[in-house]
Amino acid sequence: MNSIFKIKSITVLVLALSIFSCNQKEEKIVVTADDFHSANDNVSKTMVHDIFSPPVASRVYAYSNIAAYEVMAQFDENYKSLAGQLNNLEEAPAPESDLIIPEAAAIVAFYDISTGLVFSEDRIGIKRDSLFNKWKNIDENAFKVSEAYGKRVATHIKDWMKQDNYAETRTMPKFSIHTDNESRWQPTPPSYMDGIEPHWMKIRPFVIDSANQFKPAPPPEFSMEEGSKFHNELMEVYNIREKIAANEENSEEMAIAKFWDCNPYVSILRGHLMFATKKITPGGHWMGIVKIACKKDNADFNKSVYAYSKTAIAIADGFISCWDEKYRSNLVRPETLINKYVDENWSSVLQTPPFPEYTSGHSVISGAAAIALTDIFGDGFAFEDDTEVDYGLPIRNFESFNAASREAANSRLYGGIHYRSAIEVGLVQGKGLGNFVVNKLEMAKKTQETKVASK
Repeated sequence: MNSIFKIKSITVLVLALSIFSCNQKEEKIVVTADDFHSANDNVSKTMVHDIFSPPVASRVYAYSNIAAYEVMAQFDENYKSLAGQLNNLEEAPAPESDLIIPEAAAIVAFYDISTGLVFSEDRIGIKRDSLFNKWKNIDENAFKVSEAYGKRVATHIKDWMKQDNYAETRTMPKFSIHTDNESRWQPTPPSYMDGIEPHWMKIRPFVIDSANQFKPAPPPEFSMEEGSKFHNELMEVYNIREKIAANEENSEEMAIAKFWDCNPYVSILRGHLMFATKKITPGGHWMGIVKIACKKDNADFNKSVYAYSKTAIAIADGFISCWDEKYRSNLVRPETLINKYVDENWSSVLQTPPFPEYTSGHSVISGAAAIALTDIFGDGFAFEDDTEVDYGLPIRNFESFNAASREAANSRLYGGIHYRSAIEVGLVQGKGLGNFVVNKLEMAKKTQETKVASK
């Protein structure tokens, strides 16, 4: 009886171990849209820490997300590769193994690009390595195959990226200040920084034909004569600031200005000490809105990659277009003239950023991003924007992406850093560029994508 009992016990144990072993082998790596949202969040937070300028940050978002998109498009027939659609981009290497997990490979490609473009690689690496190790422990062979393919595509994107003239612009001269002409931009307090990225218009665009393709109408003619259009717009900036100052705690204009500040480096002076507060860039704010829209829409992994990529491309080209005009018109900021002619103690609600005034960068890239997102999710897509909660600001509600872009543009007037023309013309510039991008790119099948005109 004891022998029979032992044999039965051993048999049961062997069967149990066999079943357990089979279950382990059947466990698969599962990659979700949340993993991709987290990857973009990880890069955003790292760039906040590293203090990336808005144009440079837009380049990081664009190339990283394009790399992920090119992986995804190799496996999903609902999406078309960007090869032949983006300037000078050739076909990505084809997958060579059925073991590749497309979503994992896409995130590998995303991280491989972004990690090489930031300064604090170790900050990105903590979350990235934790995720990759989790996948490796589930199925090491499948992860290694996926990782290898993601890196192959990333190398392909890096080779293309190296030809965009970015490296060359790092060695170009600083922007020359013309003190003999008061209509031209001057460095502003408290840091009096040099003009940032004066050669950004030389960066190869992604979709637009050239940096000046969407060259806006010139700004109003400079004139300090009362009653002139320029002087009227200058005094509008001054008067709005005075209105806000009278009731700052309950001012909607103040709330809007602060919500859309998105200045990556605000200098604070305390006696003889200067320190900085760090914030997300304008492009980073809109990438946060992409996440909000995807989650509300219950977008799957592939649609999320698509949404990030298309929006990032529109924003990146928006910065190239805007910076082309900024350093062409080279217009003085309101703060400089108000301090000289109206009130030497006047200060703007927001800190004036270190580059020329016209057109408004927020207006251009917000217009472009809104068009891209409307194209993907439709008009009248209401959402709660909690992007700035991490920076101590409350949620704001918007009835559409276009409504958000209008508020973002107007925030620059309320903040005291832009004239009305820079805002209104900049929004037109951005929407025109955005429509060009969404109409030229064929990324999703028509069942996935609906063309939406600017509103």
